[in-house]
Amino acid sequence: MRVIAGKFRSRPLHSLRGMDLRPTADRLRETLFNVLAAGNPDAFDGSVWIDLCAGTGAVGIEALSRGAAKVYFVDSSAQAAGLIQRNLSSLGVVESFEILREEIDRALCRLDDGKFTADFIFLDPPYLVENLYLQTLQQLSQSRLLGPATVVIAEHDKRFDPDDSFAPLHRYRRLKQGDAILSFYRIRV
Repeated sequence: MRVIAGKFRSRPLHSLRGMDLRPTADRLRETLFNVLAAGNPDAFDGSVWIDLCAGTGAVGIEALSRGAAKVYFVDSSAQAAGLIQRNLSSLGVVESFEILREEIDRALCRLDDGKFTADFIFLDPPYLVENLYLQTLQQLSQSRLLGPATVVIAEHDKRFDPDDSFAPLHRYRRLKQGDAILSFYRIRV
C-alpha cells in the first residue's frame, strides 16, 4: 500500500497483520481521487476531509498529499488510531490533522458544531456492518458538516446497496471496481 500522488507520492503506508482491516486498495483510491478531481490538479487544495472508519488512514493521507488543509481521521479502534499516527509520522506530517478515537456517531456529533463544513466525507466501515452505512448516512443528512458542495463517498461491497436518498442527501453517482462500489452523495437543493 502506498500514497498514489501528491507530495508523498509512492511513499509506503503501513498496515497491521491479522487486524480486521480492509484498506481501500491503491487502484480504487486512485479512481476515487481522479473522479473527485475531474481533471483539476488543484481540486483538493485547502479542502477539509473527514475519513470515517479510517483504518490505516490511507484515504485521508492521500487527501493531505494532494493539498487538503485538514483531515479528521475517525476510528474507534486504538490499534487503528495508533496505525494512523504511525503512518502520518513516517511521512513527517505533524499538523493539519486530528485523530478521533471514537464511534462515528459520537465523533460526528462532536464535529457538528457549525464551525466548519467538510468538502469531502469518506465512509468505509467493515462491509458486513451494513446498518452502520445507513445510520451514518442518515446522521450526515441532518448534519451542519454538509454544505451545498460537500461530497459524501461510501465505499461498500457490490452485494450491498445503501439507499439512493437520505433526504436531502442523494446519490448522484455509483462506480464499481472489482468487489467494491463507491457511492457518491450530495445535497439536492
